[in-house]
Amino acid sequence: MKKRVLCLLAEGFEEIETVTPVDLLRRAGVEVVIASLNGRMAAGRGGMRLEADAMLADLETSGFDMLLIPGGPGVEKLRGDGRAASLAREFSSANKPVAAICAAPLVLMDAGLLEGRRFTAYQSVRKELGGGLDQRVVVDGNLITSRGAGTAMDFSLALVSHLLGQAAADRVAEEIMA
Repeated sequence: MKKRVLCLLAEGFEEIETVTPVDLLRRAGVEVVIASLNGRMAAGRGGMRLEADAMLADLETSGFDMLLIPGGPGVEKLRGDGRAASLAREFSSANKPVAAICAAPLVLMDAGLLEGRRFTAYQSVRKELGGGLDQRVVVDGNLITSRGAGTAMDFSLALVSHLLGQAAADRVAEEIMA
């Protein structure tokens, strides 16, 4: 059965942290649904406009295998809305992977998922998070975190590996000459 990933989209999303994992996961054969909090179109931090596949309110989220939370200024909207933290708790409770990059681990903190876990995040949010490792990508069980836009490729390949195995990640990396 084809793996499915739910990618959250909020106004102010970080473009490379959204587009790169969606692209690489889809190249690997994973179905990725980009779900917007509000409105089908969202503008990223750098002004790129992205159309969501669906509205989050219209989705049945239990059929997804992984939750992907991109970073950027849009994380403030994700935190204020509350649904992202609730979904992160639901996925984690169901033993499904939760992935967050850049400032998005703040959502994981709100969900209570970072206590006693290894993680990384963007340097400016580590103080609020109470720590974090200075590594490009950290995988702790079903929790996958990454530092920021510069680590988006490593993060994306880690997501492919986590869902489909290292051979699939290696195939995608070779295809894109990573």
